[in-house]
Amino acid sequence: MLESPYVTQYLTEHFSEADYPTLEGYERRGGYRAARKAITEMAPDEVIETVKTAGLQGRGGAGFSAGLKWSFMPKDDERPKYLVCNADESEPGSFKDRILLERGAHQMLEGILIAAWATGACATFIYIRGEYAYPAVQVERAIAEAYAKGYLGENVMGTGFRHDVQVTRGAGAYICGEETGLLESLEGKKGQPRKKPPFPAQYGAFGMPTTVNNVETFSHVPHIIGKGADWFRGFGTEKSPGTTIFGVSGHVVRPGLYELPLGTPLSEIVFEHAGGIPGGRKVKGVIPGGMSMPILPAGQLDVPMANEFLRERKTMLGTGGVMVMDETTCMVRAASVISYFFRDESCGQCTQCREGTGWMHKIIERIERGAGEEEDIDVLGDVAGKMEAKTICAFADAAAWPIQGLLRHFRDDFVEHVRQRKCPFPGSFEL
Repeated sequence: MLESPYVTQYLTEHFSEADYPTLEGYERRGGYRAARKAITEMAPDEVIETVKTAGLQGRGGAGFSAGLKWSFMPKDDERPKYLVCNADESEPGSFKDRILLERGAHQMLEGILIAAWATGACATFIYIRGEYAYPAVQVERAIAEAYAKGYLGENVMGTGFRHDVQVTRGAGAYICGEETGLLESLEGKKGQPRKKPPFPAQYGAFGMPTTVNNVETFSHVPHIIGKGADWFRGFGTEKSPGTTIFGVSGHVVRPGLYELPLGTPLSEIVFEHAGGIPGGRKVKGVIPGGMSMPILPAGQLDVPMANEFLRERKTMLGTGGVMVMDETTCMVRAASVISYFFRDESCGQCTQCREGTGWMHKIIERIERGAGEEEDIDVLGDVAGKMEAKTICAFADAAAWPIQGLLRHFRDDFVEHVRQRKCPFPGSFEL
């Protein structure tokens, strides 16, 4: 599933080897050498500068510079500093962090340890999606092994540096994937995003300076420190270096996970790596980065999978969850599923999001059952437009963008639904 003849992999290179998830297996393949190098040979600022120079972008969806984010941690603040690893992978279509937790927990922990040295953090909280029971067990086992070996605790690698790590399990709320909603949940409160400023670097977990990164982001760090920024830049594009793990699902012959350089054409991912569309059918549309990203029609699949190119097509890389839909798919039904999810997962804090997600689903459901009018399509677009960039967090944007994308590229599906008073795609999936 993870093998590819097209690229040298580094994140997933050893995932098929049975002993790799253990500390012994990870050390046998060079594990924790990069952490030792960082802590014993490099100053914290040097580590941050190396990650900046490498151009590592956060792999949690926003694509923000990881090194720059680390540099925001205050240096003169005497309060305890924390890291938070966001392992609350809840974006529909995304399942890459799961494999990293299950088969590469030590790789992630080594990245955390390097980031802790760079930022001066004394502890890390790993917030894992509640449904990820086995990944949580694997991470907890890896943490116990790291403590026993002296890679975590009060005297890391005999250097006098202290760092502790603990796991917190979520309870299945999508909104807790947003970093400040996650922090609220971590503190035992209702998972609702915070107003910013202050940002987590000033007021984060338990009121302390905090840096939040995603599982995959931390997992790249040991490779950057061990092999250098120039090596990392040998993959991907100039603005989006490195590889990422694409999770391909939907109407393809070989759904699964594929580690590929950023900038790999979407058409190559769908038709070469994932084997194309089964049954000789044609592709209709592809969501490139998890359900909250706007869809691309079949004629735009030549786009390189990196944010600088995807933004030109009015979409984004997101979490790299590639969701493929063939010609039998009814896009009104796809919109119904999407709007139902976001209506159900809104935390309800902001009016535009709480009311907008509900109204979008009502309008789409009315069109789907054959009771809609053509003006409903315009109202749907208007509601989505009034949600975008109007709320505390980006949840409302994430709910609006996929509906806007469907209307932009597949408006005819909505029109035909209204005119025929029924679904015009008899071969589509059932709601």
